[in-house]
Amino acid sequence: MKTKDEIQQIADKADMIVNGYAFTNKNGWIHVLNLNCAAKEIHSAVIYNDKIAETNMDDIEISIVMDYYNKNKNLLELDKVS
Repeated sequence: MKTKDEIQQIADKADMIVNGYAFTNKNGWIHVLNLNCAAKEIHSAVIYNDKIAETNMDDIEISIVMDYYNKNKNLLELDKVS
């Protein structure tokens, strides 16, 4: 579980937030956190090469996250290494 302050820090550092999901690009590895659940139970995923590399999300949430990612990935500046 994360505190409100921790959730706020994650949101502030995110490269993109779509419908409550924070997407952060770390050298091509896209870290996703469901900000709406973080205070109770952390729902997160890691995307690499446009595929889920690791997650604790269920199949429906993965589908939602990948849809948001695929529609907005140009905003993450994937060719830029931070």
